[in-house]
Amino acid sequence: MTTVPDAHARPRRGLFLPPFDAFADPRVVADVAALAEEAGWDGVFVWDHVRYSPPVAAIADPWICCAAIAARTERILFGPMVTPLPRRRPHVVARQAASLDLLSGGRLVLGFGSGDDWLGEMSRFGDEADAKVRGDMLDEGLDVLTGLLSGHLVEHLGRHYRAEDVRFLPAPERPIPIWIAGRFGRTKPLRRAAGYDGAFVIGYPGPEGVAVVRETLAAERHDLSGFDVVVDVPADTDVEPWLASGATWVLTRFGPYGLDVDAVRAVVAAGP
Repeated sequence: MTTVPDAHARPRRGLFLPPFDAFADPRVVADVAALAEEAGWDGVFVWDHVRYSPPVAAIADPWICCAAIAARTERILFGPMVTPLPRRRPHVVARQAASLDLLSGGRLVLGFGSGDDWLGEMSRFGDEADAKVRGDMLDEGLDVLTGLLSGHLVEHLGRHYRAEDVRFLPAPERPIPIWIAGRFGRTKPLRRAAGYDGAFVIGYPGPEGVAVVRETLAAERHDLSGFDVVVDVPADTDVEPWLASGATWVLTRFGPYGLDVDAVRAVVAAGP
């Protein structure tokens, strides 16, 4: 029987793994996830990119990696971290998410952001290059996606998306947690995140930045109980200052360059 951890227990430790090069194979990602579960980690989260800067050459699809993780594990949480929703179709993501959550017994966490175009990851494929427009698309896309995941009838005719008289089943047995990403110092992503289940902020100046983020979130949400504040740090980082500062998840980050499977496995096997 699958035993799912309490998503709001404190603190949590996870892996933050780019499916690049040596890990551009869902089977390898799933092997590491199985090892992580055995070693006592709480989650495995994979980056979502369609291209990256050199020397990265090979990239795996994060949703396929998530399906492989779901099939190989029984306890850990997992998910794409983060998916730029403006370059995906919200109704397709809703179908994928519901199926993944069912496959895993309710262990999926969804990470969303507006995405960047610093490598032409949007514009080279004809996706929206304007950051402000992508922010609007993210907000509207989240409305569509959460509506469809609810299992209720959805009627949405918006600027960017439409969902006319549709109901998606099967619906997840519980609301899938949604973490919203943003860069440190930007308040709009935090205001957006306050309406969901967690904030994944990148570019912290140090553990002291967590208090700043929590203060901004509290001004929007007031009650942060049950809300996740997620940070990622390199593998050789002392995580205690981050946990003491109020982070509820600390993710150990690998890569993105020079990934070595044996080196990653050694860190994972040592446990959180």
